[in-house]
Amino acid sequence: MNLLNIEKLPPLDSEFFETILKYKNVEIKKIISNTLKTPQTFCQEEDEFVVLLKGCAKIEINGEIKKLKAGDYLFIPANTPHTLLKTKKIAVWLAIHIY
Repeated sequence: MNLLNIEKLPPLDSEFFETILKYKNVEIKKIISNTLKTPQTFCQEEDEFVVLLKGCAKIEINGEIKKLKAGDYLFIPANTPHTLLKTKKIAVWLAIHIY
């Protein structure tokens, strides 16, 4: 398997989440965002470490807007609201959730 292979694209302005591994207190997901233009707000109960593997994205956390490119990563503490404002074309993410 290859994290950058995309077998099925989600519709425009939406995302697809695929759990790659769930073991003990860790869950690893591959996320594919397809040209997001509608902001999406999340607030998970678990800590999250996310890496943008492909594409560009803009995310708002604690009132600060961060522009991400391939290779950039973020740690998002549990219960921290964050909004994915948009992505350019297709973005591929690796998200690690720690329960």
